[in-house]
Formats: sequence, C-alpha cells, structure tokens
Amino acid sequence: MTDTGRIHIYYGNGKGKTTAAMGLVMRAAGTGLRVLVFQFLKDNTSGERIVLEGLDNVTCLPGKENVKFSRQMSSGEKEEVKRYNNKALDEIAKLAASFDVLLLDESLCAVKLGLLNGDKLSGFLQHKPRGLEVILTGHAVSEKVQALADYVTEIRKVKHPYDKGVSSRQGIEY
Repeated sequence: MTDTGRIHIYYGNGKGKTTAAMGLVMRAAGTGLRVLVFQFLKDNTSGERIVLEGLDNVTCLPGKENVKFSRQMSSGEKEEVKRYNNKALDEIAKLAASFDVLLLDESLCAVKLGLLNGDKLSGFLQHKPRGLEVILTGHAVSEKVQALADYVTEIRKVKHPYDKGVSSRQGIEY
C-alpha cells in the first residue's frame, strides 16, 4: 500500500460490527491485498471464517477452541484466556508486517472484559507497521484506543429480536 495504514473501529451495542469489518476484509481481499484475521472470544466456526479461509490472500489465525461467554468462565479460566489472547497479540505483532490489512475482531470486547491487556493493544496500534490497515471491533472502546483511530463508527441498536428473547441465528447473527 502506498499510504500509511489507518486504524478503523466498529463498536457499539448494535448488530453489524463484525459484518462491517468482514465487508472491509472482503473488499481488501478482492483487490489483492494480503489480509490477516484473528477473532478474540470466538471459536473457529463462524460462517464468515469458513468463507475467508477459502480465499488465497486471507490468512485466518486459529483462535482458542471451546470459548465460553466470559460470564460462564471461572476466574482461572479467565486468566488462561487472557494469557492466550495476550500471547496471540504478541504473535500477530510479529506477523503483521507481512500483511496489508489486519482484523482484530472482538479485540475491544476482550479488553473491556479484562481478557486482553488494553495497554498491549494500544502499544501495538502505536507501533504497528507503517502501511498496515487495522480493523478493531467490539462493544466499547477506550478513549486511548479511540484517540489512535482514524475511522470510528458507532453501531447503535435501535431494535433487536434478542430484546424479545429470540436467540441468535446461524448465518445471520453468527
């Protein structure tokens, strides 16, 4: 890429953060850019991941298997997930220079839940490779990370079937 890479944030309580990020990943991949994807707090079975793994210039790093919702984790499990996520970000930092675009899906949620070190994420963003475009998603974003971003999009829920007790549906919400 000829321009310095930018930082994109999709956050909020509305549906569509990962969907928007995946759209940008698809656009980048479609123009021949090399894309690296890592999903925090998700196992390796999402519908979008299945499609992305079939694209030549997209690399999906494996996430932790058998991921529970944080409210279902013991304190020991939370510490284990935090160690895993921090180590994953260290590995991503080593690989990042070989890519044009990096998606850190649910990284903002991982920070908010204490399952990823926020200073480590901020440090990575401050020292990312010059041409790397970085996309972050999650429910909330710290002022520190938001200040580093070039694009910040808040996705706000107005209405959602979950409010009426309707479960998420495969292929639509995940």
